[in-house]
Amino acid sequence: MTEPISPKEARGSLSAAPGLRPADDRTNNHFPMPSEASGEDDVLVGCICTDIGDPSVRTLAIFVAGDQLRKGAALNAVQIAMRLPDDVGRKP
Repeated sequence: MTEPISPKEARGSLSAAPGLRPADDRTNNHFPMPSEASGEDDVLVGCICTDIGDPSVRTLAIFVAGDQLRKGAALNAVQIAMRLPDDVGRKP
């Protein structure tokens, strides 16, 4: 990022993005887990915090969990196909 972003701002942007879902409860020390993402179309995000390894404060650390068969392969193929115009691939 060229400008610093707060974890709160990032969470708001990520929460509004299609296919992403906040899935953490820092008060109870709960973060996105692969077992929770299994069978889900959405990618789970959480534990959004400033990366303490970057003194410029321009990077964030984020926990991400997703079902690799659904989002990693099959679902993406379906979503891409659905966005293609109706005439793509048809012979004239």
